[in-house]
Amino acid sequence: MLAAAISLSGCISLGNEPPERLFTLTPEKVTAVGNAAQGELGNAISVIEPDAPQRLSVTRVPVQIDPSSVAYLKDAVWVDKPAKLFQRLLSETIRAGGERLVVDGGDLQYAAATQLSGQIVDLGYDAQSGSAIVRFDAVLKQPDGQLRTRRFESVVSGIPAKADAVGPALNEAANDVAAQIAEWVG
Repeated sequence: MLAAAISLSGCISLGNEPPERLFTLTPEKVTAVGNAAQGELGNAISVIEPDAPQRLSVTRVPVQIDPSSVAYLKDAVWVDKPAKLFQRLLSETIRAGGERLVVDGGDLQYAAATQLSGQIVDLGYDAQSGSAIVRFDAVLKQPDGQLRTRRFESVVSGIPAKADAVGPALNEAANDVAAQIAEWVG
């Protein structure tokens, strides 16, 4: 029985072949190990997972072919949904700036007096311009209830439509947008 089961194990496939590589967003600035932050929850900021249109709510990298057509880049797969990856990148970039106490996860993120949310408008490749584009509409809810909004964008041009070029370009553009937002929130 055992020999039959072992011989069959080479014939059974429980899923697709894993992709050769997976994309993620890695922060250019990180908090040093051992750094501690403290403060009152009323002065903390939380980064809420942003909304994203359906074309970005998948683990594939979108390619804008023309104004009304979208495809997905061959061999380009995110490790998680782009909105979650961008949230983590943004939190770490703000935290690494050392100016704000950043709280993540659970009820704390909703209890923070300052909340950063928004929508990822674009995080993909534009075939017509040969560019990686990250565009984010930020909403900052301040402790006094005031809302501030602003659109942020970064474009990395001259990128061929190949996974090994688009991935690093998207990471570069996402880090640029995260740095702009970190400066904006202070």
